[in-house]
Amino acid sequence: MAGLLFAGRGGARLPQIVNVTLSRTGVLLHLMRMPLPSATTPRVLGVDDFALYAHVFGTLLVDADTRLPIALWAGRGAEQLAAWLRAHPGVEVVCRDGSLAYRQGITDGAPDAVQVSDRFHLWQGLSKRVVEIAAAHRGCLPNALPDPEPAPQGPSARAPSERADTPARRHAKRLFEAVHAVTDTGRSINAAARELGLGWRTVRKYAQAATWDECVRRTRPRRPTSLDPYMEYLRLRWEKEGEHSATVLHQELVTEGYCGHYQRVKTAVAPLRRGLPPDQAGRCRTTHMPGPRGPENPRATHLGEP
Repeated sequence: MAGLLFAGRGGARLPQIVNVTLSRTGVLLHLMRMPLPSATTPRVLGVDDFALYAHVFGTLLVDADTRLPIALWAGRGAEQLAAWLRAHPGVEVVCRDGSLAYRQGITDGAPDAVQVSDRFHLWQGLSKRVVEIAAAHRGCLPNALPDPEPAPQGPSARAPSERADTPARRHAKRLFEAVHAVTDTGRSINAAARELGLGWRTVRKYAQAATWDECVRRTRPRRPTSLDPYMEYLRLRWEKEGEHSATVLHQELVTEGYCGHYQRVKTAVAPLRRGLPPDQAGRCRTTHMPGPRGPENPRATHLGEP
């Protein structure tokens, strides 16, 4: 009884209370000598697979009412499941995943049993289907939104087509037109990737996009930092007074009340060394957007890559 309740180590500690010396191995040996209870045919049977290792799978049968395992074997073929069901008639409901092999095995072995899916596989299938539908209709989703209120005209309120023409936007437009010229004829993503000399992930991204503007990399808005109140001081010391040492500038800012790290000051003055204002520090790293395989890729030159 101690072995059934607490297994080896726990079962060995319990007999010590009543002065019975028994090792954990001895408890396990007594436990293994006990005959297994006879398995009764369940009314509701659970069938699922599991990975033994790598791509080797097995099948587990569970009594869905008592949640106790019934049978276990290597493989997940339909013949094994059908043979077990024929040898154990009486199963009324079988709970399984979406495997076609299990469906065929249940149909052959217990044709009168009702096949259902468990909650995990229901939610898994539903979420996968929702993602597929949302991806297929992503171009229609913006049309369902209410019209925004008119904003004052300015540089930030221009339409995508009126934005500044940059090499990255021209490159995205050329890729979009080239990919759709191939995929709209019915050819697969892999075939289009081989023909255009691009990666299949890049071709898939452009093929799923409704407009080329969706494929342009967006520049994230700059987040405020603890150095922002001191940016004018840095510009004044750099341009007017000629102090170009990030270490000295950081020490001066500390005396002014700045509590940030030296590295942030060094990053902020880096654009000043190239003649840019300090607020261009994050932007200068994202304006250049090479092609999916880089501008040095000779296979992408036929798309007009700069």
